[in-house]
Amino acid sequence: MSKVLNEKVLGGSFIIEDLDYRKIVTPEDFTEEQRMFGDTAYDFVQGEIAPHDEEIEKLNYELTVQKLRKGGELGLLGADVPEAYGGLGLDKVSTTLISERMTKASAFALSAGAHIGIGTLPIVYFGTEEQKRKYLPSLATAEKIAAYCLTEPSSGSDAQGAKTTAKLTEDGKYYVLNGTKQFITNAGFADIFIVYAKVNGTDFSTFIVERTMPGVSIGPEEKKMGIKGSSTCPLILEDVHVPVENLLWEVGKGHLIAFNILNIGRFKLASGCLGSSKDAIEYSSKYANQRQQFGRKISSFPLIGKKLAEMNMRTFVLESVLYRTAGLFDEGLKEVDHGSDNVGYQSAKAIAEYQLECSINKVLGSETLDFVADEGVQIHGGYGFIQEYRIERIYRDSRINRIFEGTNEINRLLIPGALIKRAMKGELPLMQKAMALQSELMSLVPQLFEGTLEQEAHMLSMAKKIFLMVGAQAVQKYQMKLEQEQEVLSHLADIMIGVFAMESALLRTRKLIDKAGEEKARNAIDMTVVYIHEEFARIENWAKEVLAHMEEGDMLRTQLSVLKKLTRKTPVDTIGLKRDIAARVIEAEKYVV
Repeated sequence: MSKVLNEKVLGGSFIIEDLDYRKIVTPEDFTEEQRMFGDTAYDFVQGEIAPHDEEIEKLNYELTVQKLRKGGELGLLGADVPEAYGGLGLDKVSTTLISERMTKASAFALSAGAHIGIGTLPIVYFGTEEQKRKYLPSLATAEKIAAYCLTEPSSGSDAQGAKTTAKLTEDGKYYVLNGTKQFITNAGFADIFIVYAKVNGTDFSTFIVERTMPGVSIGPEEKKMGIKGSSTCPLILEDVHVPVENLLWEVGKGHLIAFNILNIGRFKLASGCLGSSKDAIEYSSKYANQRQQFGRKISSFPLIGKKLAEMNMRTFVLESVLYRTAGLFDEGLKEVDHGSDNVGYQSAKAIAEYQLECSINKVLGSETLDFVADEGVQIHGGYGFIQEYRIERIYRDSRINRIFEGTNEINRLLIPGALIKRAMKGELPLMQKAMALQSELMSLVPQLFEGTLEQEAHMLSMAKKIFLMVGAQAVQKYQMKLEQEQEVLSHLADIMIGVFAMESALLRTRKLIDKAGEEKARNAIDMTVVYIHEEFARIENWAKEVLAHMEEGDMLRTQLSVLKKLTRKTPVDTIGLKRDIAARVIEAEKYVV
């Protein structure tokens, strides 16, 4: 393998560099062992959760905990925990597949996911050897259940605005915690709480708090729109004496733990969105084949087919993005030594490398599922509004994902912000690429494309240039005030999300062609062509809006002239291609690649 293929892929580099398709991980690369873990999760849900679905949805604590422990016995809750501490220590591709397959369990999947991910991983990545040996074995088996406590009544997106305090006792043995945490998943039955508080009111820090510690109490269950089978309560801390040994990492390092665990949480959230999107396609395609109107199956109507095609296409793109990112994490995290004294620094650095990719997964995942669920309800018509049909619950449960783990608005601000910070630190040659682009733009000439996906690859390349052109213009115009131009940052984020999504689909499809030939990759080719053409049009529109906001007169006309050169393309028959995609989904009655 060439040196290029062995080099580590830097976070955010996709916007300025092209990648060889052999460098990414796709679902077609799953090993038999990885598929086995996914099948184990699926069988667990079908055998243990599905028969008790209605009871779990009524928020039966005892049953949920019982089933969590059953999942723990199978190793499903310890997949992310290193073997040295009682877990399986699986790669991120395997754990992502497990998370995806667990989503058929609805709210139970959220209870498990919160425990596995944001509840347990802070100790995995930032705990001392003593903390890991004390807590991880019981968390891996679900003998103890974990919860993550960051949000407060007055601080949601502004996590560091938390008012919960921690004060060291005079004898130096305890931190005394006071405050209230809100919207805490699993709070009703959790044993271990990862709590963020400010030492002396200033130093944002993290603590492992046990339910049995005096002064810990739980408020009433919130009555929620969806995810009704999961517990969501306030955590109240009144003079709770937490041993100094339960400080996670160091005083003042809480923000690094919080943000990096949220990064992992955002990525894991996307896996749940993927699983639910696939379920919605299956329910909707089967219903469309059963439901008759005007003397024919509604699946035979082109507008229903269009919906199924778009649902399938967007899910394919999300799946491509998700497992590409899982592969990045496997590469980045394999060097972390969990037995090292500075494991916290190693973990923070490895996770932060792909911060913006995590935000992309979160935004794309949650908005893909919302689209798919909404169209699924529409295909079901009035029945989609009835609780007897599973699509109704998928629709209700999906809405929280755009709020969880940092709102999509916050994540859209983080994506270009993280890229610019990397460039300012010299970690990515962003501005150098933007400056080199100026001379290149003047020599652009129309091109003809004949090969499969050749025009789409060119459009992807042009989309990267559009980002560099518009992004450099924004940095130059606003400089330090750019963070106040939230609409501009949001559009730049959407262009980046579009580029990462387009590229992930394109690389995956090229890999499929190389492996199986064009005939077997036909559906993937069709979906990739349609998605890139439609997303490219959206990118052009976002760029126009930003340029029109930043410039006027002759300068604006000049910029729009350049943009026009960058967006030249030959239209394709997206209506016909969607009909072909729809036919395959309708025949299979499920998500198809």
